[in-house]
Amino acid sequence: MLISELAKRTGLSIHTLRYYENYGLFQGTSDEAVTSNNYKNYDESLVEKITLIKEAKNVGFTLAEIKVMLQGWYDIGFSKEKKMAVINRKIQEVETKILKLQGVKDLLNEYIKDIQDGLC
Repeated sequence: MLISELAKRTGLSIHTLRYYENYGLFQGTSDEAVTSNNYKNYDESLVEKITLIKEAKNVGFTLAEIKVMLQGWYDIGFSKEKKMAVINRKIQEVETKILKLQGVKDLLNEYIKDIQDGLC
């Protein structure tokens, strides 16, 4: 399929897909026999891979982390333990961010109380 079809199937823009491809998250193939255009073909299996990329982005993985994760899931064949370690590491990062954000929220609530009490 061409990139326009891949964009329709995945819900991502062509620009985003090209960015991800240039970043090395996946690769299209060119037909060596055709020299009149630069079209690339994309395999059906990329729909699933791009869905994984979207989900990983949505839960907070960076593109660099996603690249390592994809290599482990598809190329290297991470063991179940290694896959779980990657996910558990992200859970720890999220928990740390939650604690920091809770601290920010508490501080903002203190500011509101100070304003209400006329201290600011």
